Amino acid sequence: MVPHVNDWYAQFAGDDFEVIGVHYPEFAYEREVENVAAAILRMEIKYPVAIDNDRKTWSAYRQRYWPTRYLIDKDGNIRYKHIGEGAYAETARLIAALIAEE
Repeated sequence: MVPHVNDWYAQFAGDDFEVIGVHYPEFAYEREVENVAAAILRMEIKYPVAIDNDRKTWSAYRQRYWPTRYLIDKDGNIRYKHIGEGAYAETARLIAALIAEE
């Protein structure tokens, strides 16, 4: 999934579009900022990543599965949610459509 998200980040950057990854740790070592930073470098993630050690974002979005991606419009409304891998072309089309909205 990371390569696709990196592509969207590069393709749509500056077009009223932002990518924010949110890392929710499954294991204790994943709570350490240094370990997450090393993984971001190793995986060549180009977009910002927040660390949700306190599960606040996870809980606010009532997450149950990962990966899950959301497209949120300019007014802060969730317009698309996808659980799991796949649907990359569909997601890119929807990103472009949301950016085009007035």
